[in-house]
Amino acid sequence: MELSDNTIQLLKNFASINSNILIRQGNSINTISEAKNILASATVAESFPQEIGIYDLNEFLSVLSLVDKPRLKFNEDHVVVGDSTGRSKVRYFFSDKEMLTSPKKEAAMPEADVKFHLDNDTLNRVKRAASALGHNELMVTGDETNVALTVTSSDNSTSNTFSIDVQGTSKLNKYSFVFNISNLKMLSGNYEVEISTRLISQFTNSDNSLKYWIALEKNSKYGD
Repeated sequence: MELSDNTIQLLKNFASINSNILIRQGNSINTISEAKNILASATVAESFPQEIGIYDLNEFLSVLSLVDKPRLKFNEDHVVVGDSTGRSKVRYFFSDKEMLTSPKKEAAMPEADVKFHLDNDTLNRVKRAASALGHNELMVTGDETNVALTVTSSDNSTSNTFSIDVQGTSKLNKYSFVFNISNLKMLSGNYEVEISTRLISQFTNSDNSLKYWIALEKNSKYGD
């Protein structure tokens, strides 16, 4: 089996969420952070023939880069990664799944109270603003027809802020939902974002099956 560039990029992104991963049989790949506040899922082009436990995903990705056009041959307890010529190969052993952190069930998003479109340019601007201002909070505020994203520090009323309006709707007249920006580990792309008053959000990539579920901070507030 060969891994596509898209799948390798996905695994690199998932490694930023959790350094280990359990890939189950089939074409769905999932991961969850150690703190259980970020969950991600995607359907890939490849179909894995068996359950695969990888303790150090970044190490495994480095192994793939040792050969050109890596080809994977799966065995019961290891995978052989070979190159296109068959001259070189790496034997890489799987980890016991009991040592890994993996989602126990499919994510279930509650009914959304706020929805908005987050394009890739806006996401990058938010992250650049957070770096420039030294803040780690993204506040989503607005009413039934307006949504604003603000990079701020909620515990400092005089902190410098960056704000940008986005297209969205809400069932709430007033709200202030807070994300930890370091939890926004999505791959580059455009996303449809849904937020629930149960302090959970869903980011759905507009171009593929990739989804992220990210917990909101407890200092979020909302009214009727």
